[in-house]
Amino acid sequence: MRSFQSKHTLDPVPGDVVVILRRIDRGAGAEGQYKDQLPQLLSALRDQARVESVTASSAIEGVVVKSSRIAKLTSRSPGFPRNRSEAEFAGYSRALDYLNQQQPRDLSVGLVLHLHRLLFELGNAPGGAFKANDNLVVDVLSDGSRQVHFQPVSAAATPFYVEELLVRTVAALEQGEIHPLVVVAAFALDLLCIHPFEDGNGRVTRLLTTHLVSRAGYDVGRYVSLEQLIFDTKESYYQELRASTEGWFEDGQHDPWPWIRYLLGRIADAYTQFEDRVASKTISGTKQDRVRTFALTHSAGTFTIADLRRALPGISDNTIRLVLSELKREGKISVDGTGRSAAWHRN
Repeated sequence: MRSFQSKHTLDPVPGDVVVILRRIDRGAGAEGQYKDQLPQLLSALRDQARVESVTASSAIEGVVVKSSRIAKLTSRSPGFPRNRSEAEFAGYSRALDYLNQQQPRDLSVGLVLHLHRLLFELGNAPGGAFKANDNLVVDVLSDGSRQVHFQPVSAAATPFYVEELLVRTVAALEQGEIHPLVVVAAFALDLLCIHPFEDGNGRVTRLLTTHLVSRAGYDVGRYVSLEQLIFDTKESYYQELRASTEGWFEDGQHDPWPWIRYLLGRIADAYTQFEDRVASKTISGTKQDRVRTFALTHSAGTFTIADLRRALPGISDNTIRLVLSELKREGKISVDGTGRSAAWHRN
């Protein structure tokens, strides 16, 4: 709520953030034409993004399951989870599916609590209620030691803070004086600072963020996983979040722009990946032809095998490596490093 205490906290928008917003708006303009022209393609991209979102958002919190279990746990009938990680993994899938229903849900305390309930209802951990005790946000340092980053809002004050945040967010979105994506990013920052739950704060916030981005008219998160993009840049995620929480607890004397800039950057990147994935799906020829064309004409200047795998679902890593080796021999690409961390560059 403290990012909304004064209009001047979010206005004026820094120039570099305006540039990012323009990238996003250009991407959103192109998105509309694909909905009519390529409905089957978009359906396939939705399925892919859904699984990536569940997997990545869970992994950020250390919730990891065997790859052989992912399809089952993200299905409509996940069965009985074998352990806590599987229960929370399947719970995130259920919460995401709830938000993706055709009838949009209004932002309310009831929605926030219901998402938390869905996240934990398949396991033994309690869900659907705000924290009963005060909690701390702790950073794990490089040497393995722990350091208190900040003490969130007290348990007693949490219901008021959450209600106030939701009221201010809805009002800002309805008034339209501030770009809606800036409002959504500020909402996510404040909810993470309030830290209303004993566990699941990051996951509930990411669920609501993607939902609000879509409700604002930017559906890219349905086709490219924002959670995956956050996971891929999680060091920056924590760094920029840390920068924007400094001073939040001193009557809102904080700088929200490092965090807002980071989140908007991921949305802009999602539109770039969306265009790349559409391009990759419309490339004709054999699987090797598709890898070759995408690597040389549609990929970023620097890319990894994981980038190609996500852009070209259904094509094996062996096929991708074979084509990359051929392109390297032809002098059309080069590589730094080996294995999964290898970075490929177009020459």
